Amino acid sequence: MNLKLVALSTLVAATVLPIAVQAEEPAAPSTSFNIGAVSDYRYRGISQSGLKPALQGGADYSNPNGLYLGTWLSTIKWIKDGGKMAGVNVGGTEVEWDLYGGYKGEIAKDFGYDVGGLYYLYPGNKYGNIPGGANANTFELYGALTYGPVTAKYSHALTNTFGFGDSKGSGYFDLSATFDLGDGFSLVPHVGRQTIAHTSAANYTDYSLTLGKDFGNGFTLSVAAVGTDASKTGYVTPDNKFTGKSALVLGAKFSF
Repeated sequence: MNLKLVALSTLVAATVLPIAVQAEEPAAPSTSFNIGAVSDYRYRGISQSGLKPALQGGADYSNPNGLYLGTWLSTIKWIKDGGKMAGVNVGGTEVEWDLYGGYKGEIAKDFGYDVGGLYYLYPGNKYGNIPGGANANTFELYGALTYGPVTAKYSHALTNTFGFGDSKGSGYFDLSATFDLGDGFSLVPHVGRQTIAHTSAANYTDYSLTLGKDFGNGFTLSVAAVGTDASKTGYVTPDNKFTGKSALVLGAKFSF
């Protein structure tokens, strides 16, 4: 046998094999944090902060097997505003605290899924003191399918929904897409439909178009054009401003 060939083969194996082994090592679980602010906290098109700025932040854990857990908080005003308009005590809640977890994976190339649950907690709220209202805490199960840049998602409430009495079984359908424009820019069109069980007057459609810019090092800025066809008498602030009105919303976030 050619000894030079044997030596060369041994050298190649010695240099390539560690690389192959390293590439096959499973990725490690990761934890990340984020803080930010928005000019108006809009959720499903409706202002949660009384058309005022809000501070936000959260933490996320993800495992390579697809499991993820997270928490997120934001300042809000809608619960206290609801109590003020009804003339009842609903507690001093000015924070929304979300707890969520789920599992995501890939069915086929470019075809993914995401299933999980999300609990919206409003500590100490007494929204049920409002006639026809209920405790604002809400739990939803959700499922989503993504193909390429497009995602379709449905969320289903197993509790009363955001303070509406007798509203178990409410749902939200969300269709969105994420387009990479290059140079750190992204464009996200979205349309959604919120239905409130047994309160059809509260049903509405929302829509938005968000332009984001990733500056690197975890810092992003965004501007979103948002709007809804929600009831202009049902979704209002104490001074009768429509919380689903069309507007531009600015946002800044730092992730680390």
